[in-house]
Amino acid sequence: MITLQQKAYAKLNLTLDVLGKRPDGYHEIESVMQLVSLADDLEIDLETGEDWRLECDMPGVPTDGENLAWKAVGLYYKTLGKDPQGVTIRLTKRIPSGAGLGGGSADAAAVLLALNRHEGGALSERQLLKLAAKLGSDVPFCLTGGTQMARGRGEELSKLPAMPDCFFLIVKPGFSVSTPVLYEAIDAEESVLHPNTRAMEAALRKGELLEVAGYLGNSFEPLVSRARPELLAIRAMMEDCGALGVAMTGSGSALFGVFDAFDMAAMGSMKLMEHHQTFLARNLKAEEL
Repeated sequence: MITLQQKAYAKLNLTLDVLGKRPDGYHEIESVMQLVSLADDLEIDLETGEDWRLECDMPGVPTDGENLAWKAVGLYYKTLGKDPQGVTIRLTKRIPSGAGLGGGSADAAAVLLALNRHEGGALSERQLLKLAAKLGSDVPFCLTGGTQMARGRGEELSKLPAMPDCFFLIVKPGFSVSTPVLYEAIDAEESVLHPNTRAMEAALRKGELLEVAGYLGNSFEPLVSRARPELLAIRAMMEDCGALGVAMTGSGSALFGVFDAFDMAAMGSMKLMEHHQTFLARNLKAEEL
């Protein structure tokens, strides 16, 4: 038996602009994405000689073929034309579900990275990205990380200058949001918030953290905040604690604040953890994967 280990890192959407519905039924987006240090731990046993199993310490996470990590193992070895001779996957979850942090996508990307390393780089990065896109729109970004622009459904990636070093306070309130329902809702909106993506790109090129934080934005956030005003209270608390900028990630429900000092982020976490899940993280560069 062979055991592989890999970190599965969460993502944040520094900007998320929903541009409209496409003929194929998906929505066209433009998003500046950032990998962060909040991570699940993944272990994969190969050649167990037993039926495939998935074990997870977080209730509610699928532990069968519906789990993206399981699907990633199957897709990888189908592509290689090999049989792993029995697989056990163990997931230690720290990335909360239903938060917009890409936890399932992160796990799938971690599987692809771990297996390809074990197989001596049998697939090129381009081939891995094709597999990742089949698994989900956020998986290609979680595979390559750093700071990138995502277009299309999220799978069309282009590298951006690394985000200046900073700290994030991520707050997950006690509710989640249905992504399909939210996309339906945004289609019915007369006026949609469109973040200034070009300004965000320019701020990253300048390496100015204060400017980067000032251009955070998410097309979905006004809709969710209207239905769940507690998000406004979380935002205000983070700003009071010194956040340079605050935004929702993905389709929610997590908000994140950008801080230039760890102690300020930690103070915000202390104030908010009584009523919400809180996580402290830093930005990761692509070479740290």
